[in-house]
Amino acid sequence: MLRLLLLPALILMAVVSAGCFFSKKTPRAKEAPAIAADVEESFRKRWVDKRTAELAGQGTAAEAARAQAETEFRDRYGFTRAGQKK
Repeated sequence: MLRLLLLPALILMAVVSAGCFFSKKTPRAKEAPAIAADVEESFRKRWVDKRTAELAGQGTAAEAARAQAETEFRDRYGFTRAGQKK
């Protein structure tokens, strides 16, 4: 009697503990390039605006401050081009 219960119990434990029968990975959604471009553009605009205000506060002319901020952003964050087409 014990053997009749032990064999199905062992089979059930093997199936349940394997895990690959019951758990499947769901595919992750890929990030849309348009979303990445929007986020990067928003970051660029806010960073440049903030840096322009800092430079203008130090006495730099408004146009020169904007140009310097754009240059500094390109130098510092030039790697951010994920959302742009090549």
